[in-house]
Amino acid sequence: MLTAVKTPLALACAILLGGCMVGPDYVRPDISLPVQYADRTADDAAAIQRGWWMQFNDRTLNGLVEQALVENSDIQRAAARIEEADALLREAGAALFPDVSLQAGASRSRISAVGAPIPSGAPLYRNNFQTALATSFELDFWGRLRRASEAARAQALGTRYAKDTVELTLVSQVIGSYLNLRALDAQLRLSRDTLATRRENADILRTRVARGLTDELELQQALGALAQIDAQIADLERSRGLAENQIGLLTGQLGLRIPAGDLRDLPLPPVPPAGLPSALLEARPDVRQAETELAAANARIGVARAALYPSISLTGNYGSQSRELSDLFSGPANIWSLGLALDLPLFDAGRRSARVDQASAQQKQALAAYVSAVRSAFTDVRDALVAGEYYGRSVAALQQQADAAARTLQLAQKRYDAGYSRYLEVLDAQRTANEASLSLVRARQSQLAEAVNLYAALGGGWLQDVAGVRDGAETPSTR
Repeated sequence: MLTAVKTPLALACAILLGGCMVGPDYVRPDISLPVQYADRTADDAAAIQRGWWMQFNDRTLNGLVEQALVENSDIQRAAARIEEADALLREAGAALFPDVSLQAGASRSRISAVGAPIPSGAPLYRNNFQTALATSFELDFWGRLRRASEAARAQALGTRYAKDTVELTLVSQVIGSYLNLRALDAQLRLSRDTLATRRENADILRTRVARGLTDELELQQALGALAQIDAQIADLERSRGLAENQIGLLTGQLGLRIPAGDLRDLPLPPVPPAGLPSALLEARPDVRQAETELAAANARIGVARAALYPSISLTGNYGSQSRELSDLFSGPANIWSLGLALDLPLFDAGRRSARVDQASAQQKQALAAYVSAVRSAFTDVRDALVAGEYYGRSVAALQQQADAAARTLQLAQKRYDAGYSRYLEVLDAQRTANEASLSLVRARQSQLAEAVNLYAALGGGWLQDVAGVRDGAETPSTR
């Protein structure tokens, strides 16, 4: 019987001392997704670390990305948001501890000589000196402060994931702009080669016309084709200048100048193995940010519910008070007070319960946003995988077309030189070869861009061990 009495007493003491936390505890939602992205399992997935853009083996690109990660204003803004969130977290955590302050004051006053009777000999002027240590502390009986700290912790974590998302987006933009620049370089090289050929042919035709070996029509056709490729080069140079300016903006280097290169020198990064697990999405920063926002909204329900219950506060004051400064710290001048305050809501016309409903509705919105983020991330990966596969097939086909067009141009030139055809056939072959070469470059650019999109969709790469993704991924529920 004694044991039966002690058990509820101990339980009551534990509740009184530690308090309880109202509101739901965070549990990660279970979202139904396919287990993997293909029909086979991934046994040989390569581990991709931060710095995945180095797969292109381009020093210029590596330098531009690193510069952007330091100088870009969006990155700096995201870093400042982290500092702000950390400060808010410290503020929320400080509410769990007593607030102690030092109070001191001095005053001099005069009482009226014609008012209420005063004792004989009592002075009309009086001094008052006071100093004290004061404290106030709210007992977090229902967990309001702890839930607020939990929400602030999730928000602070979310700002870090937000910065990761900004970095991932920025890197993708820099690489995409760089690929566009190098594609323009390749098209310019091809166009200038074509320009040189057409200029040489025009000079030959001009000589043949002067000697009466051909008519003026072929010369004018050659000059028209020469002007057309010259205009094409001017348009490509304009586009290259704009692409260069865009990279300068992203990297914080206005006036940036990048030496010419060639897209065809960039290798295709490693493609992921078949059967990538959908659990990789848990490492994507935007998905993890959406989850932290859900956890924060979940904690705010507890904050709102705690306001429905009474709040208990302790106040204390210890110091000294004296009319004379010399007696301020003497024993008789000591003063102290200790208070207990209870705030019990009785009637507020539903204001507090409405706040609970608001917090619950916000939690539902955050849940829907999290589900949407996961589904969108899964779709992004699927789209990138499909696009990468078909761009690969397109590049192979366009390579065959470009080879055939180059061979056709050689044959057309030989036929014209031998007198079997007119120069118009050569011009058609030149135009076809030029367009085929440019189309191949653009398709190669799209293929490389989709590889970048896949890396970005997977959060920067893929991990070899799926369990490592689950075990290593920080979630608000494990903090």
